[in-house]
Amino acid sequence: MKHLLKMLDLSTEEIIEILNLADQLKYELKHNIPHPRLKGKSLGMIFQKSSTRTRVSFETGMYQLGGYPLFLSSHDLQIGRGEPVQDTARVLSRYLDGIMIRTFEQKEVEDLAEFGSIPVINGLTDFCHPCQVLADLMTIREFKGQFDGLKMCFIGDGNNMANSLIVGGLKVGMKVSAACPEGYHPDKSVLDFADKYDCFELTDSPVKAAEGADVIFTDVWASMGQEGEAEERRIAFKGYQVNDEIMAAANSEAMVQHCLPAHREEEITEKVFEAHAKEIFEEAENRLHAQKAVMVKVMGNG
Repeated sequence: MKHLLKMLDLSTEEIIEILNLADQLKYELKHNIPHPRLKGKSLGMIFQKSSTRTRVSFETGMYQLGGYPLFLSSHDLQIGRGEPVQDTARVLSRYLDGIMIRTFEQKEVEDLAEFGSIPVINGLTDFCHPCQVLADLMTIREFKGQFDGLKMCFIGDGNNMANSLIVGGLKVGMKVSAACPEGYHPDKSVLDFADKYDCFELTDSPVKAAEGADVIFTDVWASMGQEGEAEERRIAFKGYQVNDEIMAAANSEAMVQHCLPAHREEEITEKVFEAHAKEIFEEAENRLHAQKAVMVKVMGNG
């Protein structure tokens, strides 16, 4: 495993290996066991989209692993002034041991990996969010103990979260359903992948998607960069809310996950959010542990 570019690139075995290592690193941190597995190494963190969880978790995680995190805003880099990504990749490869990038276009991440000679980690693109979904899978396994026999349901925009959740859920053996309005379906490449599984369902009915679900996921209706579409999306996503009706359709012990930030009373009610806050904020914490595992896998020495 040289890079983490998208969930589609990972095998089931690689996903489980990352999760197992994340569990181990979390245990070591909770028991004050040092794990400087990346001592002396440096990670450049390129941010073309702002962030709370991605920046803090990667920066803290790299420090805990004994390495040095370097925050690189697009406003401070020549890449933000038109330098070709292939030139940036070749220059940074001579200074750093790894790159994490949070940006808009998936192609930019792929180009960094192609033209650079160091590991590249996708911190988020408009197409996918693999780091978040690895943390989500880690949290599901913590609370449910396994993946086999579980049903995952996503309600909302067929965005980067939906794309990665569908792939990740299917690869670890879960049933997956997604409820998205017409015009907001997941990416075609993801649906083509999911078509190979008889345990995937795409519907326009949130209640139908939630029937018998063990894990309910949702995300904001208007993601970063879509603020100008907010009112249009409020109309399109009316009814695509995780609320008491959705929870009644799911299994009685269903858990709820949200990548945050949450817009209460839009995609999720205050009542449901607070009732499931424990697992939602454990999910947020697990970004730290899952990403540390990814960094060790791609930047470590085997």
